[in-house]
Amino acid sequence: MALVYCGACSHAPGITARAERADTQTRQALETALHRMGDDIRATRPDALVVVAAEHFANFFMNNMPAFAIGMADDYEGPIEDEGFLRIARRRIPGDKALSRRLIEGVMQTVDVAYAEEWKFDHGISVPLHFLTPGYDLPIVPANINCQGPPLAPLSRAWAFGEALRAAADAVPERIALVATGGISHWPATPDSGKINEAWDREFLRRWAANDRAALLSYSDAEIYRDAGQGGFEIRTFIAAAAAARGGKGTIDFCEPIPIFAVSCTTARLEIAA
Repeated sequence: MALVYCGACSHAPGITARAERADTQTRQALETALHRMGDDIRATRPDALVVVAAEHFANFFMNNMPAFAIGMADDYEGPIEDEGFLRIARRRIPGDKALSRRLIEGVMQTVDVAYAEEWKFDHGISVPLHFLTPGYDLPIVPANINCQGPPLAPLSRAWAFGEALRAAADAVPERIALVATGGISHWPATPDSGKINEAWDREFLRRWAANDRAALLSYSDAEIYRDAGQGGFEIRTFIAAAAAARGGKGTIDFCEPIPIFAVSCTTARLEIAA
């Protein structure tokens, strides 16, 4: 039928794993924003939620690293991380194999995409779902972009992937919501973990909210690495969401740097242009 919701949010594991170590007022504001985002998604009455996340070597590694992949199963397991660390109970999460296949076939018309009938969710999907769909009653279609292991697909290809997801969503009878998850500037698993380039983050989000394709695609990976760390490569998921909105403008509902979570935590949404 159509894409009925398009947005983006952070997926930092610290949001749940180190919740009590953040400033209480800021943490509560973030959690409220995430729950509100979930309410907004459900208000569109979606039949499924496509989550575009970044690969963290949970399902793919350097012996087989697709640039883009989509899950195709009736259920998934997650989180893959230790439950005591992430503080999210491991469970089976519903999918929709038949719908996934139709979406994959649609994406394949313009973008080469891998698919996986077995998929374990890591924090990149499990942390957002913990807040967005706490009842785990909405079928999930997981999608991943390689943001970890160079060579990385150019930003223009992430845009093309988002366009392909939009075309595929518009071609099926189901109502589809899409959420991109990732970090903006961050330096995970390095001595600089906790460093945040707030000015860079806000400029990127300004471009994203304006849905300025040229500005979003103007970053080079060298510039991203220098100014936003290796975690900044995850802007590819945000770019895919912007493309799926077909020029629709965005609203940044929440954005605050939270060093103990190692990232500027964000919730944002895009109007969906025809």
